[in-house]
Amino acid sequence: MIEDQEKTRRVDDEAAGWFVRMNQLPVETSDLEAFFAWRQQPENLQAYNRIEDISRSVRDLAHDADLQAVARQAAVGPTWRQRWAGLLAPRSRAWGGALAMAGVLAAAAMAWLTLSPPTYSTAVGEQFATQLTDGSRVRLNTETLVRVHFKDGERNVELVRGQAFFEVAHDAARPFVVTADTTRVRAIGTRFDVRRTDADVRVTLTEGRVEVRDKARPGSDWRLDPGQTLAVGGTLAPTPVQADVATVTGWTTGRLTFRDMTLADAVAEMNRYSRDKIVLGAGAPSGLKVTGVFQPGDTNEFVSAVTGLFHLTAVRRSDGAIELRRTPSA
Repeated sequence: MIEDQEKTRRVDDEAAGWFVRMNQLPVETSDLEAFFAWRQQPENLQAYNRIEDISRSVRDLAHDADLQAVARQAAVGPTWRQRWAGLLAPRSRAWGGALAMAGVLAAAAMAWLTLSPPTYSTAVGEQFATQLTDGSRVRLNTETLVRVHFKDGERNVELVRGQAFFEVAHDAARPFVVTADTTRVRAIGTRFDVRRTDADVRVTLTEGRVEVRDKARPGSDWRLDPGQTLAVGGTLAPTPVQADVATVTGWTTGRLTFRDMTLADAVAEMNRYSRDKIVLGAGAPSGLKVTGVFQPGDTNEFVSAVTGLFHLTAVRRSDGAIELRRTPSA
């Protein structure tokens, strides 16, 4: 019994530590990999889910004077474990067993909700969905990082990298704004996808309406209708065009749909979801078109399909990548 209690305390302590590290930018790739490996254990995942549940609850107590004092004190001191252990002691005595059970988790949530905006992230090949405090939902695609800034009168979400799909809860008094680089997307109640790359920011609307603004182009505003997409930040002047919404948002339902996509672009898209990268070797027909539906991260299925279609040979390189080469006899 004592051993079980000690294990539970240890797992809760680890969960608190991960909560802090995942909500403190920047988040290193090595930390993300270690976090998702740690979360594979069911008891670890349950502990982390508990701290996220508590974090949502304590948002409603953000203006509580005593908790704000805990947060301010938690911002200084030698280490987060020592800070929280000392700060929780008097609160535990005052509130009794209920707070003692929440312990470090509640302090971690309060400190970082007060001092740092909530942050959600995924590693390569992962997806994650959550409901925000206003009832809106956001789904993160592979290798994505978003930071949430909700204040009185405004709802702001920053897409730091990657791709996210937003289902915005209607609130005319509090516009919902997504920023990505210099692009600003404003919505009230709607559903839309935002993808940020090195080349541009692409906004695709599936329902409702959004207004898009680019800070780099003063005076340039666009309003999208359902089914339209807009690429901002590239070399070409942004123009709303009709989009294949099923293709753009297919990742939200676990499939990647390619319709007349070049092999090079299809390979780049598949590589987003796997650490086993595909490389086009000399002579590979990078410009030929691919049409098909694939599962994100299923590299083997994709390789099998294109090698048969284009008469290619797949060779595993020493660095782990899969190189597609033209078959000599083809």
